[in-house]
Amino acid sequence: MPESWTNSGAAERMHIELRRAGATSLHRQLAEAIRQSIRSGRLPLGASLPPTRTIAADLGVSRGVVVEAYQQLVAEGYLTSRPGGYTRVAAGAEAPTAPAVPRPPPAPPRNRIDFGYGRADVSSFPRAAWLRSVRRVLNETPADRLGYLDGRGAPELHRALADYLNRVRGTAARPENVLVTNGFAQAGALLVQTLAAAGASRIAVEDPSADDDVRPAARAAGLDVVGVAVGGHGVRVELLEGLRADALVLTPSHQWPTGGVLPAESRLRVLRWARRTGAIVVEDDYDAEYRYDRQPVGAMQGLDPDHVVYAGTASKTLAPGLRLGWLVLPPGLVPAVTGAKIAADRGSPVLDQLTFADFLVHGEFDRHLRRMRPVYRRRRDALLNALRTYTPDLEPAGVSAGLHLVTWLPPDVDETALVRAAAQRGLGVHGVSPYRLGDGGRGGLIFGYATLGEAAITRGVAELAGVLGRVRRGAPPGGG
Repeated sequence: MPESWTNSGAAERMHIELRRAGATSLHRQLAEAIRQSIRSGRLPLGASLPPTRTIAADLGVSRGVVVEAYQQLVAEGYLTSRPGGYTRVAAGAEAPTAPAVPRPPPAPPRNRIDFGYGRADVSSFPRAAWLRSVRRVLNETPADRLGYLDGRGAPELHRALADYLNRVRGTAARPENVLVTNGFAQAGALLVQTLAAAGASRIAVEDPSADDDVRPAARAAGLDVVGVAVGGHGVRVELLEGLRADALVLTPSHQWPTGGVLPAESRLRVLRWARRTGAIVVEDDYDAEYRYDRQPVGAMQGLDPDHVVYAGTASKTLAPGLRLGWLVLPPGLVPAVTGAKIAADRGSPVLDQLTFADFLVHGEFDRHLRRMRPVYRRRRDALLNALRTYTPDLEPAGVSAGLHLVTWLPPDVDETALVRAAAQRGLGVHGVSPYRLGDGGRGGLIFGYATLGEAAITRGVAELAGVLGRVRRGAPPGGG
């Protein structure tokens, strides 16, 4: 059994017991015993501790053990000591009474089947190929690349992105006009800051459109945000006549969320409006790499690189956790947006940029997209088949590309009631209405299918059919 010391003097009154055996040194044991006495209140604030010789004699240890323990507790703030004076329990060494914290409400139950949108299937992230790029970058990157860059990012990624976008998306990108960001969220914020600093007062967006990036950033900067209604083929360009805005944010290749594709003539009309008014067009090309039933549609930026800001991201193609986005800017905007980026964070992480550049140059990005297109297409097809089988009254739209589709609801179905009732049954579906700037408009549901297997998709739509029937009959949402 380990030998221990107890005493009949000061150490006993302080509830100190030391054990010779064990991995913990004697001075640490002593410091912990005194620390606990202070925390429990046995040694109150201002109380004097016995001299080190007294404690050492009581415990049968060298005085150096006690001195080292006292010094440790002085350094931690539990004790205070003055030369020639007593060592005392320091003010503030008492453990504060924790305030009563209200118990948070229980988290909502996780959906059993979640048709969440805007997500790539991160379980299919190409880890082995990405690791090869990481290794090459770590082995080959010059030391000077690990210092501060100019704010736009790594030149290697500028060149790789310009080559890729020009080849695949039909842009007219030049490396010197590419700026790397932490996803589209930062890209939108930087553009808004730059426009506001230049005197902009109004930004126009599609209605409906995403509400989590440009819109809140514009409002926070004091800019007016106005909506331009969307039709079956994207933004209704006839509504641009008479519109005064400093920028127009579009998703022309796959309108979010309705899925429309802006026709060539409409694109030209948008660009004529931009030239006439001096506005810029922000082209959010968020998921154009995924297409199933149509030929690829080139980016608007290639038609007029002086009036279009092209924005892209790896969030929908690889993984949102990479936080990799990019802007291809008109030459006149490059200095100002670069300055905003430097002020924001001095530049995005360089090793991630170099890894992505290597991933692009070695063709791994193309291979990953070729591998994922048929996977997503099968899931899209399973969703369409299930909708036709179980909910034929729901009208699909925007099905030819991307990672989600919309279904328009019959007039007798309340969107909010259906979304709420589905959630109570463990089904995650989302309405279109929250993404409208104004009231009204046809009710609809947004179905993301990228992260669900075909069996789960079919089962989810079949269960939704039952929920839809109950909502139509006015039954309680959780009813059987």
